[in-house]
Amino acid sequence: MENVHLAGEEEDLYSGYNDYNPTFDSEELENDVGFQQAVRTSHGRRPPVSTYYSVTSYFARIPLASSMGRPMTGAVQDGAARPMTAVRAAGYTSSLTRGSTFDPLGQSKGPAPSLEAKNEDTPEEKIKILEKKVNDLIEESCMAQSIGALQLALEKAKEAGRKERALVRQREQSGNADHINLDLTYSVLLNLANQYANNEMYPEALNSYQVIVKNKMFSNAGRLKVNMANIYVKQKNYPKAIKFYRMALDQISNAHKEMRIKIMQNIGVVFVRMGQYSDAITSFEHIMSESPNIKTGFNLILCYYAIGDRERMKKAFQKLISVPLGIDDEDKYIPSNDDTDSSMVIEAIKNDKLHQMERDLKVLAEKYIMTAAKLIAPAIETSFATGFDWCVDMVKNSQYVELANDLEINKAITYLRQKDFNQAVETLKTFEKKDSRVKSAAATNLSFLYFLEKDYDQADRYADLAMTADRYNPAALINKGNTVFVKQDYEKAAEFYKEALRNDSSCTEALYNLGLTYKKLNRLEEALDCFLKLHAILRNSAQVMYQLLLEDPQQAIEWLIQVLSVTHTDPQALAKLGELYDGEGDKSQAFQYYYESFRYFPSNIDVIEWLGAYYIETQFCEKAIQYFERKALETYKDIHRKFPENVECLRFLVRLCTDMGLKEVQDYATKLKKAEKMKEIKEQRVKSGREGSARGRRESREGSAGSAGEDTFLSELANVLQFDLFKASFIIRSIVLSMFVSACVFCADSGHSSNSTKGERLSAKMRSLPGSNEPYEASSPKEIDASYVDPLGPQMERPKTGAKRRVEDDDFADEELGDDLLPE
Repeated sequence: MENVHLAGEEEDLYSGYNDYNPTFDSEELENDVGFQQAVRTSHGRRPPVSTYYSVTSYFARIPLASSMGRPMTGAVQDGAARPMTAVRAAGYTSSLTRGSTFDPLGQSKGPAPSLEAKNEDTPEEKIKILEKKVNDLIEESCMAQSIGALQLALEKAKEAGRKERALVRQREQSGNADHINLDLTYSVLLNLANQYANNEMYPEALNSYQVIVKNKMFSNAGRLKVNMANIYVKQKNYPKAIKFYRMALDQISNAHKEMRIKIMQNIGVVFVRMGQYSDAITSFEHIMSESPNIKTGFNLILCYYAIGDRERMKKAFQKLISVPLGIDDEDKYIPSNDDTDSSMVIEAIKNDKLHQMERDLKVLAEKYIMTAAKLIAPAIETSFATGFDWCVDMVKNSQYVELANDLEINKAITYLRQKDFNQAVETLKTFEKKDSRVKSAAATNLSFLYFLEKDYDQADRYADLAMTADRYNPAALINKGNTVFVKQDYEKAAEFYKEALRNDSSCTEALYNLGLTYKKLNRLEEALDCFLKLHAILRNSAQVMYQLLLEDPQQAIEWLIQVLSVTHTDPQALAKLGELYDGEGDKSQAFQYYYESFRYFPSNIDVIEWLGAYYIETQFCEKAIQYFERKALETYKDIHRKFPENVECLRFLVRLCTDMGLKEVQDYATKLKKAEKMKEIKEQRVKSGREGSARGRRESREGSAGSAGEDTFLSELANVLQFDLFKASFIIRSIVLSMFVSACVFCADSGHSSNSTKGERLSAKMRSLPGSNEPYEASSPKEIDASYVDPLGPQMERPKTGAKRRVEDDDFADEELGDDLLPE
């Protein structure tokens, strides 16, 4: 009964049923510090602490630190009750220690230790740093090349090469020679070779490529022989280029079809440059059979044209227009009104890079087809028109139907180049009922043609038609402005030119014509602004620079010097520059430019007159006679063109040409004989048909006409020169100056005032010359006094400056006012 205990009211009948050994509490092992330490270290292998567990104290014992886990249910430790396991708050653990604080983030342990710094002194780290520097230098070299800094790109490539060699040596010293980065070495050598080639250092580039090609460790290095062949092409070493192209072709497998096609195309082009058209045809025909493209088809037509094979030209043209471009229909870029989402997508892709590439490819194809048609049209048929019609028919049946109208317009332009204006006009008139774009182009060309023919009414009509068909056509607006300009309605012409510039700001014709219009309106500041803008666009245009001549003589001289730097043989610009120097009082410079103007264009009366007066003023009358002879010759030529039957004029021409040693003397002598013969025949007919009394009256009239022959001739001369009779007589009398060389002391006349003009002094001098009613006779050679000195010297240097065409304000208004719409 000692062991029997009766249940009292204070005892818990159900106590002990939930008690269990905390050792088996596996859910709390993660929070058991002793267990986790034993797992990480050898603490768990230590001998266990000798502890005696009694049966009576089993339920009340405190677990060891190494196995401390969940306490027994209802146990009390250090006077603190165990938290409930089902609702344990964050931060509590089952291991309760006296003095422990609430620290769920573990901040009491302090900051984490810093990362261990890498040791850059080790060989591995040095190699990695050097590799990074080499890669950075290669990237910088490529970026410099992309922005056009070729010299900087080469310097970076050379530095990358030096760093890479240092990297290889460092690997060898560290014993890692087997781990050399071949890809990095290949990149360095290839970039260096490319930069040498870009800087046109071709021997160095070839050496760098050769280093790569000969190294068997570089796979696919044989393709670089294409680059080497390209360099030989630039050096015009075509046989070696062919050799390297073929070597590259042998090392490229058939799997890379596109690369092989490009190499064969290069081979064909090199054969064309060598003139070996048969070998080029072989390459191009193979390409057209394997992978046809527009460029190769065009080159094949050129080769057939070079050898003159008509039938093969036709077949090649048919192949050219049948080459597929791989471009989708343009209709897919038309937005749909029904589907808003698809319309937004179409707007987004309408001008993207892909669509731009498609447009460029189509434009290139049309350019090749148009050029090929214009080239072969005269060669494939007996006539140009028939050949062009055949090309038009072929194009109409191809995917380039819209090119047919353009070919027809080019046909009309070709007629223009052949000077067949009637056929050109008839061809262009057939487009009056076509669509708006073609109609506008045809009407624009028609307006231009009629403007050149000075049929301004027709030019205005077709300019209106072109504007109606396409109001945004700048060429049509320019032609309309030109027709208004010639009617002197300058305000309205300026409006048309401005509208053309609004539609196309790069239209230089409209800007130039607008400047001319402002000059006519005396709005010089606005005209100057137009020509300065045009000069910024067309830096080497002599016409534009000539328009920039201002009232300031010094500035005008500077602009004229720039004009002559572009056009070295322009006689009008040279004469204008001589006139400016003459106005500034610099006679020597004026003489040089007037002399150069005379040398390039010896028919300018004003230049001849100035040179003759200059020699008279400098007391070298013998030289002055040469220029007056030239002046008289040009005057008589003008008279002869207006009065071809004037016998007196022909006599003077024969005698002048004889004295001057000109080859035209035979032509004028023949004309003189014919004129005299015709005159005799007329006189005989008159004599045989009249009575003696009438004959007497006629002879009296002829006698009076003969006595007035000189006055009639001088009147004709005055009409041509627009001088009075005295000046015409002065020109004739100056011709016989060589007969009176001994009397040339009159040139030293000092009786005139210093304020008298050159013309007054010259007129006074010429009035002192003896008159002559006889025809001009050749003067006999005279001895020149020993004291005579030629001021120019026997071999005086002349400035070789001038322009190839006459430069004059009125010329530009006439020549450049029309808008040249004809393509090359």
